[in-house]
Amino acid sequence: MGSSNRIHNHAKHIHSHSHHDHAHDHHGHHHVDPNGNKKGLVIALFITVGIMVLEFFGGLATNSLALLSDSGHMLSDSSSLLLSVAAVWFATRPASPNKTYGFYRFEILAALLNGVTLFIVAGFIIWEAIGRFSQPPTVASGPMMLIASIGLLANVLSAWSLMRKGDVKNNINLRSAYLHILGDALGSVGAIVAGLIMMIFGWYIADPIISILVSLLILKGAWGVIQHATHILMEGTPVTVNSSEVKEALASIDGVIDVHDLHIWTITSGLDSLSCHLLIEDNQDNQAILQQAIQFISNQFQIQHTTIQIETRAIQHEEMKV
Repeated sequence: MGSSNRIHNHAKHIHSHSHHDHAHDHHGHHHVDPNGNKKGLVIALFITVGIMVLEFFGGLATNSLALLSDSGHMLSDSSSLLLSVAAVWFATRPASPNKTYGFYRFEILAALLNGVTLFIVAGFIIWEAIGRFSQPPTVASGPMMLIASIGLLANVLSAWSLMRKGDVKNNINLRSAYLHILGDALGSVGAIVAGLIMMIFGWYIADPIISILVSLLILKGAWGVIQHATHILMEGTPVTVNSSEVKEALASIDGVIDVHDLHIWTITSGLDSLSCHLLIEDNQDNQAILQQAIQFISNQFQIQHTTIQIETRAIQHEEMKV
C-alpha cells in the first residue's frame, strides 16, 4: 500500500514500519492489585460457605422459608465467589498468540453468570413463597432470628473484606460477587424482620411476603450486573465515555480534517481501548498531531490503550462495515 510509518508507543518504545501512522499506548492498565481482589474473595467465600450450612439446617429446623431462601442465596453466592476467584486467577495469565488480550474477559463472563444465577435463585424463592400464601406454615421465630442475625454479621464481614481488599467499585466481577453478598445481607435482615412480626403478631404470612420483597431487590441488582456485562461483551462504549465528545476533541486538533472509524470499548473492568483514523492536511506534521491526539485521549478521557491511524487524502482504503 505504499510507504509510511507506524508508531507503536509501547512502554516508551517507538518502532518504525511502513505506510500508516499508528499509535499504540499500552501503559497504565489501571487494575487494583489482583492479589487483593483474590484475598478478599477467598475470605468472603469461606465465611459464606459456613453461614450457608448454618442457615440451611436452621431453616429446616425452624420451618422458615426466609432462612431457607437466604441459604439458597448463600449457595448461589458460594458458587459466584468461587467463579470470581477463578476469574481473578485467569486474568493474571499472560496473553498468547491466539488470545492477544489474555484472559481478562473471563472476569466479565463470570459477572454475567453470577447475575444470571441471582435471577434463577430469586425466581425459585418467589415461586415457593407464592405457594405458601394460602397456608403459611408455623415458624420457630426465635431460633430463626438468631440464625439470621449470625448470617447478617457474616455477610457484613464478607462485604467489608471485599471492600477493604478489592475494587468493588470499578471491577464488575467483584461488584457482582459483592451484590450477591449484599443480597444475602438483605435476606438476613428480611428474616429478622419476618421473625419479629411473627413473634409479636403471629402473622406467619410475613415469612413468604418478606422473602418476595428481598428477592425483588436482589433481582434489581442482578439486572444491573447483567446489563453491564452484556454491554461490555457487545463491545459497547464504556459508560464513563461519551464517544461524541471524543470525536469532537480529536477533530479540534489543528490540521485534522476528519475523524472516522472511531471505536471505544472495554476489555475488562478498568481497561478501556480506543481506535480511530484521523484524516489530516497534507502539509501537517503527522507525528505532532499523533502525539497531541494520544495526550488528548489520555488526559481528557483516561484511556491509555489507543491505536490511532494518521491518513492524508492520498490514502485509499475500504470503509469499515460497522
